[in-house]
Amino acid sequence: MIIRVVKMNFRAEEIDTFRALFAARKDTIRAFPGCQHLALLQDVNHPNIFFTYSHWDSEQHLKHYRYSEFFKETWGMTKALFADKAEAWSLDQQASL
Repeated sequence: MIIRVVKMNFRAEEIDTFRALFAARKDTIRAFPGCQHLALLQDVNHPNIFFTYSHWDSEQHLKHYRYSEFFKETWGMTKALFADKAEAWSLDQQASL
């Protein structure tokens, strides 16, 4: 399983726009083959910073999503709202308690 974490820093005036965009697209993201979990997290001390946290069956499943037209369209709309460049990590879970 691959865990994908994406950190996004939004302009304050675009937070509501991003929330609406995520709400409109989350079910389609979650329905992609291999996506087992999707969460949106907000930093407690910096409300303009959000993270997406997703579980994928394999790196191939994640790549299939990331190279899709749906992702390209969604990411283009999301990037337009950023205050700073996003950061992303693909992680291999080593343990879970």
